[in-house]
Amino acid sequence: MTENKPLVFSDEMPERYIMEMNTDKHEIALSTKDLEVYYGEKRALKNADLKFERFKITSLIGASGSGKSTFLRSLNRMNDTVGTVNGQIIYRGLDVNSSKIDVYEMRKHIGMVFQRPNPFAKSIVENITFALKQHGIRDKNVLAERVETSLRQAALWDEVKDNLDKSALSLSGGQQQRLVIARAIALQPDILLLDEPSSALDPISSAKIEDTLLELKQKYTIIIVTHNMQQAARVSDYTAFFHMGEVIEYDLTRKIFTRPKVQRTIDYVNGNFG
Repeated sequence: MTENKPLVFSDEMPERYIMEMNTDKHEIALSTKDLEVYYGEKRALKNADLKFERFKITSLIGASGSGKSTFLRSLNRMNDTVGTVNGQIIYRGLDVNSSKIDVYEMRKHIGMVFQRPNPFAKSIVENITFALKQHGIRDKNVLAERVETSLRQAALWDEVKDNLDKSALSLSGGQQQRLVIARAIALQPDILLLDEPSSALDPISSAKIEDTLLELKQKYTIIIVTHNMQQAARVSDYTAFFHMGEVIEYDLTRKIFTRPKVQRTIDYVNGNFG
C-alpha cells in the first residue's frame, strides 16, 4: 500500500482489542481518543475518550446541544462537511479520522440510521439492494438472501415479504424506520450508529425498534443517541452522559441510573435539568 492510496479495511486485519473496565476484560469494537469537533469557532465536543464493547448497546444521553449527536456523527465521518474533527477514532487498528481513509469503504463497516426514517422513493426490495449493487454485488441469489436476512433481522420480513415490490413510502413510520435499519445492516457492518431512531415514532413502533435493537446486538455493536431515559435504561448495556460538549460520566447503564458518581449525572437522570 503506497502513501497516496486511501487506507481500506481488510478481513485479515486483527479485530480484537482488549480494555479494562470495572476489572473485567472486554473486546473493543471502536474507541475514540481526544476527539473534538468545531463548528467554525465554536467547540461542540471536547476531548471525548470512549471505548465501545463489541456486541453491546451503548446509549449516549444528555440535553439538546450537549454534543452527543455530534460525537455519534463523527464516528463515521458525517461531520466532515459541516465541522472540523480532531483526534482519533480507532477501528480495526486504523484511525477512521485519517485523511487517508476511504470513507465510502469505511461506512460499509460503520453504518448509520438517522432520527427520521429516510427510505428511498423506491420499492422495498430496491431500498435494500441499491447500496449492495453500488458495492458490486450483482448475483441475484446473493441479493435475495441479503434482502430476506436483513429484513428478518430488522423484524420486518413477515410484514412485507408478500409485497417487496411495494413502494417503501407506503409503509408506516415505524416500518420505514425498520426498513432503514435493514438497509444499513444489508451491507453487514460491524457497528450500527443510531441517532434517536424512535423519537418520531409512536410508543408501539418505538417498542418494536427497541426489541429489534436487542436482537441485533447479537451480531452488531450498537451506539444509540436517545433523549428517552427509560429507553436507555431498557436497551443499553453502557451509557455515556454528555454535558456542554464533554463526556461527564461513562459506565454500565445500571450504575449510571442507580449509582452515578458525578453530581451532574445524578441531576440529569433525576430530571433536575436538561
